[in-house]
Amino acid sequence: MSPHLVSPPPPLPMLITGIAGVPGYNALHYFRSLYGDQVIGIRQPSMWPLIGEGVVACDVEDAQQVDALWEKYRFASLLNCGGSCRLKSCELDPAMAHRVNVTSTENLIRAAVRYDAQIIHLSIDLVYAGREDRAYREHDPPDPVTVYGAKMVEAEQAVRRLRPDACLLRISLPMGISFSGHAGAIDWISSRFKQSKPATLYIDESRTPTYTDCMNRLFARLLARPIEGTFHAGGTRRLSLYQIAQIVSVVGGYDPDCLQGCPRVEAGPMPPRAGDVTMDSSKLADAIGFEPFDPWPADDELVPTDPEWHYRMAKQFGGSESAVHRLLYCNPNRPGIVPPSRDELWGERFSKEPSGKH
Repeated sequence: MSPHLVSPPPPLPMLITGIAGVPGYNALHYFRSLYGDQVIGIRQPSMWPLIGEGVVACDVEDAQQVDALWEKYRFASLLNCGGSCRLKSCELDPAMAHRVNVTSTENLIRAAVRYDAQIIHLSIDLVYAGREDRAYREHDPPDPVTVYGAKMVEAEQAVRRLRPDACLLRISLPMGISFSGHAGAIDWISSRFKQSKPATLYIDESRTPTYTDCMNRLFARLLARPIEGTFHAGGTRRLSLYQIAQIVSVVGGYDPDCLQGCPRVEAGPMPPRAGDVTMDSSKLADAIGFEPFDPWPADDELVPTDPEWHYRMAKQFGGSESAVHRLLYCNPNRPGIVPPSRDELWGERFSKEPSGKH
């Protein structure tokens, strides 16, 4: 491990929100492994299958519930990973998108301010529409094409207004396991391939994915040694969604025929899709004095070179589900914890279709 990543403990106790999502779920298990009961993760009350030590139900859209939670635990730090990234749901219900992504953030930041807690707030690369000439820098004005992106911009504005010295990180695709088995990019793609169902991914939407192992260590560093302002926190490797699916197909050992690619223009207007939202994260590296992210995937041999790459690699790689855990959920250079999935906690209870549905 880099000596730069050895940090003193963050202010404790710590609150982690949005633990039904990939960054929050993985961060909860990482920080619990280090600080035990001093770390609490919250989920919406409706997400009842998400259980475990340190997991608390709280409706963050309800300011009274948030205030009661802070009164009980008196958190000294907040890692805010909450919000809804369901693009179509946000497009169809902007009021819901506002409650989940903006109102909840306002409630949490106000509580954190009252207790003078250290704050990291996660935003997203989809505050941008996409460009072709260069990667986005922090001074580029947001121009989202989706309701979700617009609400994340509003949430950023709320954080800056309520707590100007907070650390705001715009992340890209967090690469780690999700609790539900469908929330993250890897899990959604894998869930289609496991069922021999087609998955269509865009060839002209590009992101900068990041191992959650790297993200967790970065969070620890920033909570212990705070920096303030807005920073891009995307990975060092630019990949299209189609390329990401090629990698998952090969490493998982899935049927390459299940993967389909298309440009965004052929996907229809709902939901709108961003283009190349690659982020330049050098400002963050300069601020902390080192590059916090290893490339995803870590192995250069697993980077697609052309649209048919996954067909050739399928014959020679010998992929498996264990390889997905070892190479895609985990950073093989600095592996961390892979939390249990819902199926591992509950068995087959959620894996079967309800009766009468086909």
